[in-house]
Amino acid sequence: MNVNTENVSYPRKFKTFNNPERFIEGWYWVIPSRKLRVGEVKPVTILGRELVIYRGQDRRAVIFDAYCPHMGAHLAEGKVEGNELRCFFHHWQYDSEGFCVHIPCLDEPLPVKAKAWPTAEKYGMIWVWTGETPQQPLPFIPELEIDDCESTFGARFITKCHPNVVMINAIDAQHFNTVHKMLSEFNFEKQELNENAITFSNTTQDSPDSFLIKLIRPFYKNPVTYSLCYWYGSTGMVTVGPEFLHFYIMFTLRLIEGGKAEGQAIFITKKRPSIFGRIYNRFLLWLTKILAQYFIKNDSKIFDTIQFNLKTPIQADQSITQFINHLERQKPLKWGTWNLERYPRSDELSRDGETRDIDKRETRDKWHDELVND
Repeated sequence: MNVNTENVSYPRKFKTFNNPERFIEGWYWVIPSRKLRVGEVKPVTILGRELVIYRGQDRRAVIFDAYCPHMGAHLAEGKVEGNELRCFFHHWQYDSEGFCVHIPCLDEPLPVKAKAWPTAEKYGMIWVWTGETPQQPLPFIPELEIDDCESTFGARFITKCHPNVVMINAIDAQHFNTVHKMLSEFNFEKQELNENAITFSNTTQDSPDSFLIKLIRPFYKNPVTYSLCYWYGSTGMVTVGPEFLHFYIMFTLRLIEGGKAEGQAIFITKKRPSIFGRIYNRFLLWLTKILAQYFIKNDSKIFDTIQFNLKTPIQADQSITQFINHLERQKPLKWGTWNLERYPRSDELSRDGETRDIDKRETRDKWHDELVND
């Protein structure tokens, strides 16, 4: 196994990585788009926060905090009227931005606002941004950034470990040999797309005994591409296959109570015209699902029993430590409240030992200037 000879270094005490009370500000999956019909309202709990989601007549999905600002009634008991949501209890009505637009017993509504969260749809999934204004795009596969796509879903799953630990499995070079006997040589190249996205790319000859190689070797003799694109530490995009045919698999996870992870697999391909293109895509997505099942074979029992603690990183773990370093520089939020976590520096302690309230918000330029050479 060949690995880069850079020093393997990472923070020995993680602020965010594998922390059951922390997650990165970003886009997170909510529910598949097909499960929210026009005029329907549902309760959802995401990253410990209770929310309500509805779809108006304009077909847009809208997400609010769950409870009415008037007296705390749960808005999922309410009714969608046009593009607005009416509370069941006192019939206060809110538009898609959360502003109160009607109170039955008053001539004019009060200046009251339900908390609305940025919402979008992509790859057949509804997503929510866990901050005020989205700073980055929805997770996307770099190769398909400008393409229209088709997608289908695998089964939802729950693991007994943190989403970050599940994510590193796909760049754990050692386990591909020991568990899957799939790849014989690794040359991962890291590239940071922005402060919330990082890619690891590898082109390698594979073991002749691997499932994928047995499948394609009669038709293709060149090296196979294998690359990962990570977003917000919890969504991973896998691109794998020969040059003429790439398979795209998304594993998107969110942190749930107890430091566990709830995840969804999504299989994606470029949209192709005509009925023959649609038939081909159905076959390709089915084949992608088979490939994904091969990837996660035998890994599930690891996720159910592991107690992650990287005490002795070696050169083969370099991509993992790079991922950890990348994640530790992102904006951490508190699970349940979604409030910004603030970490004091040692030089910002007051004389009596109390920490000041330090805003860890960093501009993109400053972030780039402070990248460590990992």
